[in-house]
Amino acid sequence: MAIQQKLSLKQSMKAELTGIVSINDLRYKEFNNIELNSEEALALRNFDRFRISELNKIKSDEEFHIRYRELQVMANLGDYKEFLKSDYSLL
Repeated sequence: MAIQQKLSLKQSMKAELTGIVSINDLRYKEFNNIELNSEEALALRNFDRFRISELNKIKSDEEFHIRYRELQVMANLGDYKEFLKSDYSLL
């Protein structure tokens, strides 16, 4: 089985088991030319704006790397629907 097929299977199994579709799941879809619906595309845009906004606030390298890792965890494990909330749309 090709690497891309294995990754695709792994991503879909994770979503089925947890019931959660993450930001990184959406990135994977987009990267593989799978069309995102408007809600998914909005969540990606909101997350990107949020990530940039958060990282631009940081003054030290150490704090930057800590926050960057936190944002990676959010993108990997959190439900993308979190980024549909108005808090993230206003950034």
